[in-house]
Amino acid sequence: MSAYSAVPPLNAAAVLKRYGLRANKALGQNFLQDDAALEKIANAAEIHNADSVLEIGPGLGSLTRYLAVGAKQVTAVELDPSLLAPLQAVLQPYPNVRVVHGDILELKISELIQQENYLVAANIPYNITSAIIRHLLESEPKPRRIVLTIQKEVAERICAKVGDLSLLALSVQVYGKPSLIAKIPAGAFYPAPNVDSAILCIDIYPTPQIEKELLPQFFKLIKAGFAQKRKTLRNSLSAGLHVSTQEVETLLASAEIDFMRRAETLSIEEWRKLVILRGQ
Repeated sequence: MSAYSAVPPLNAAAVLKRYGLRANKALGQNFLQDDAALEKIANAAEIHNADSVLEIGPGLGSLTRYLAVGAKQVTAVELDPSLLAPLQAVLQPYPNVRVVHGDILELKISELIQQENYLVAANIPYNITSAIIRHLLESEPKPRRIVLTIQKEVAERICAKVGDLSLLALSVQVYGKPSLIAKIPAGAFYPAPNVDSAILCIDIYPTPQIEKELLPQFFKLIKAGFAQKRKTLRNSLSAGLHVSTQEVETLLASAEIDFMRRAETLSIEEWRKLVILRGQ
């Protein structure tokens, strides 16, 4: 029998109606209520009974309950004040859940979670996916794993391989290894979004693939490289860094990188080499 068999189904439409509420489109509210999908997210997090879990945007608490079954404590951060009453009611049977009213992007992670190697599991608003991931990856303490339900196309971009990399993919992969766990159809949500979703898992490395002191220059360099993605590295780096094409050609030659290549074809190690050479 599943550990989650005692978690009852939650009808988001009925709960909203009971409290005289509607899903807020401006806040990207689409409440995941499919039991199979919720169980997949909780399983992907691999929660142990000593774990602290951070959930962003618990909404009506559908996922929160699954997280609470396995965790020592769940900290659920909800922005929308109108959802606090139904959320507290749904979570009343789970004393190990702490609800925090606030904007995750404005809150310090260290004030929410003190435990190292904590977990993140959440169904997040799609319009702030990149900002939330960046906030989690750049904050202390670091999670050991992040499991998010996000737009399927974005999840696929984050998991891209060398040759099809993007600024977003590099920004995530320098900190951890992403993988796509499962796809979730739009009908699993209320109201149904216009796109399909996916469960993204990011296993965080003990240390980033780029040394901490080099990270600012790494991000400056990749932003320049992808600013004009269709151009060759010679031209995109020249424009983005405001240096001559000759200077860029010399830098790329020193790194044994063909200046006719494009940014999406460079590995993290090749970007690291460029950062080091440029700093010399």
